[in-house]
Amino acid sequence: MSQGQGVDLSYEDGARAVELAREAVDSYVRHGQREQPGSMREAFYERTGAFVRLESTRGRGSLRGCAGGYRSGDQLGHVIVDAAIEAASGDSCGSEVSPSELSNLTVSVCIVRNVVLTDDPLADLEVGTHGVAVDGGEGGWLYPTVPVENGWTAREYLERTCRKAKLAPDAWQDGNVGVTLFEGQVFREREADGSIEQV
Repeated sequence: MSQGQGVDLSYEDGARAVELAREAVDSYVRHGQREQPGSMREAFYERTGAFVRLESTRGRGSLRGCAGGYRSGDQLGHVIVDAAIEAASGDSCGSEVSPSELSNLTVSVCIVRNVVLTDDPLADLEVGTHGVAVDGGEGGWLYPTVPVENGWTAREYLERTCRKAKLAPDAWQDGNVGVTLFEGQVFREREADGSIEQV
């Protein structure tokens, strides 16, 4: 098992990351434009991965988009903007976010802090700490908070990530399928365009 470090955000930086993702989604959905990070906080110049999730607050709620990556050569500010736009596009969950949905979306951002390359995912995976990325099939990943929200075991978490990658549930045991664990700081809106919490 080997690790790579990443950036460690303060609450203020994390809150700004969510605001930046929200601004990028709004600009893309309303005007078809890419938001520029502008004058970025110091942490946003670090080169690390990030993920953005958009969830609907309508009805029982549902995932409206998710995008990002656990490794990136780009500056964090640009990674957040690009992930937010991809999450809002039709490429993410099959249909593009519409302007009428914006007031019913919550935005969350996961900033990748440590990437863990593992030969034994089940032994190394800590539910609630690690996100999982599967390299194989169509590729797939899930946030560190997802198994906690759904009450999954480590094995279920690995199986669900494999399914997301369009692989057999037990593909994580295949030596030809790469499994990467990543730690991340997750910041999210408590309600649509509302106050921000660190999870």
